[in-house]
Amino acid sequence: MKMNKFFIVSTAFLLLLLSCNKKKYTEVVEVPLPTAQEKITIGMPEDVSAEEGSFLMDKLPYAYDALAPTVSPLTLETHYSKHYLTYTNNFNKAVVGTGLENLTIEEVLGKLDLNNTELRNNAGGYYNHGLYWKSMAPNSGGAPTDTIASVINRDFGSFSNFKAAFSAEASKQFGSSWVWLVADKSGKLLITSSQNQDNPLMRNAAVKGTPIIALDLWEHAYYLGYQYRRRTYIESFYNVLNWKKINEAYLSSRRRKYY
Repeated sequence: MKMNKFFIVSTAFLLLLLSCNKKKYTEVVEVPLPTAQEKITIGMPEDVSAEEGSFLMDKLPYAYDALAPTVSPLTLETHYSKHYLTYTNNFNKAVVGTGLENLTIEEVLGKLDLNNTELRNNAGGYYNHGLYWKSMAPNSGGAPTDTIASVINRDFGSFSNFKAAFSAEASKQFGSSWVWLVADKSGKLLITSSQNQDNPLMRNAAVKGTPIIALDLWEHAYYLGYQYRRRTYIESFYNVLNWKKINEAYLSSRRRKYY
């Protein structure tokens, strides 16, 4: 009899304990995780300024979130305010006291000693990023218009052919590199690429010409948004191409020669 009472009391206690635990579990309140905006504060492009020097930073003509989703806000902020700023400052330091500080950046690139790694990398990084910013714009992309449209059709057969050729050149790159659309001395459009911070204005360029489109394929240009999906980044680039500026760059190339 005593054993039965003990069994009944024990069973009741266990049921009460389970009931309490279940109640505690069901009363847990879920707290939402902070959003990306709450985790990271994105600054403003106009807050970024280089140290004193002959060569000024190109002001970013749009906000850090203006090119999303092609370029994420954090990617653009880091790229502009850290990488580009550093290239600008280092480039200005490298030319101080030399005859190069009174030249244009295009003239510097055509004259610099390729064995001077510091100057070569930072002058290239300064110029390349400046053109990269101009190659893109919010609410842009699509098919080209004006003069550049007819020239693309002339030299590639169609805009679709141009995209296929440009994407193929970009997709075959390995490591840190750039892909370019350039206009040669005759005005013909050509697609080429370069490693590190070299570009088609330098004396070692395989294809020389005036760059009018620059696609940055360094990891810092896309990894935060795309990780290993580099080809997705390449295809998304066409959604933000600034055809107005590209057209202006082409017309300007017909008036000025730097190579």
